[in-house]
Amino acid sequence: MRCPSIEFGREGKTRMDKTVGIVGLGIMGGAIARNLVERGWRVVGFDTDPAKCAELAAAGVAIVESVAHVVRNAEIVMTSLPTPAAVESVARQIAEAGEHQRVVVELSTLTLADKLRFEATLKKAGHIALDCPLSGTGAQAKMRDLIVYASGDSAAIERCGQLFADFAKQSADLGVYGNGSRMKFVANHLVAIHNVATAEAMILAERAGLDPKRVVEMVGPGAGGSRMFQMRAPMMVEGKYEPATMKVSTWKKDMAIIAEFADDVGCETPLFTLTQPVYTQAMAMGLGDQDTAAVFEVLKRTILTAPKKGRA
Repeated sequence: MRCPSIEFGREGKTRMDKTVGIVGLGIMGGAIARNLVERGWRVVGFDTDPAKCAELAAAGVAIVESVAHVVRNAEIVMTSLPTPAAVESVARQIAEAGEHQRVVVELSTLTLADKLRFEATLKKAGHIALDCPLSGTGAQAKMRDLIVYASGDSAAIERCGQLFADFAKQSADLGVYGNGSRMKFVANHLVAIHNVATAEAMILAERAGLDPKRVVEMVGPGAGGSRMFQMRAPMMVEGKYEPATMKVSTWKKDMAIIAEFADDVGCETPLFTLTQPVYTQAMAMGLGDQDTAAVFEVLKRTILTAPKKGRA
C-alpha cells in the first residue's frame, strides 16, 4: 500500500490525498468509515473484532492487521474506542510505530485526564493529537448528522476540515486541547436530562389518554420538542430499544465522566443528578444492552403502576 502524500494540481495548488485511517470500527467508527468511503475517501481501518473488520471490508474499507499498519498508510488517523484502556493502548502503538508526524484525531468520550495522557504519549513521539469528541448517536452517524467538537492545534484542525465535512454536518475549532471534551460534557448533560424528560412526558400523555403517535408527531417539532424527543419518543411508543444507538451501559460510563467533570469545576447539577438513578435502575432491570430510550420502561414501572391522584 502506498503512503498518503500531498500532491500538486496543474494550477500549483496543493491538495491532500484523501486517505484516512480509523482505529475502532464499532457503531460510531464503522458508520463514519462507510460515509467516508461513499464520499471518495480511501479508508484504512483496524479493529480487534474480526466480524467488524469483515463487515467494513465488504463496505470498501481497506482492513489492515494492526494499528501500526494504519499509521503507516495514513497521515491522518482517527480513533473511536470504547474504553480508556483501549485508547491508552492505541496511543502507545501509534507512538511505537516509528512513523513521522501524524495527526491523530481522538473521537471517544473520555475524562480530561485520559485525553491528556493520550496527547502526552503522542506528543512525545512527535505526533499531533486532537481532542474531537462527537455529538450524536450511532443512528445519527449513519446519516452524517454529527457535530465535531474539535480542539487542539488549529492548523491540524483546519487540515481536517474536509474530512470532518464528509462525515458530520458541523464542526468547530474550540481552542485549546480539551475544550472539545468540555463541550461534549455540557452536551451530554443535556442529553441525559432530555432523554428522561421525554420518557416522563410520554407517560404523562399515556395517562391523559392521548394517542402516543400523535404526541410524537405534534410535540416533536414544537417548542417543547428536542432532538432527543424526536429520536427516542418513537422508540418508546413502539417499546423497541434494539438495535441500540447508545447502550444504557455505555451511557452510564459517560454520565460518570460528566459527574466527575462537574465536581471538578465546582458546579452543582441538580437536574442531571436526578436522572442518574433512572439509568441505574435500567441497568438493574437488565436493560444495559438496550438503547437509553429504555428508561421509559423504568418510569412506566414506577409511575403507571402508581394509583392515579384524583382532585380533592
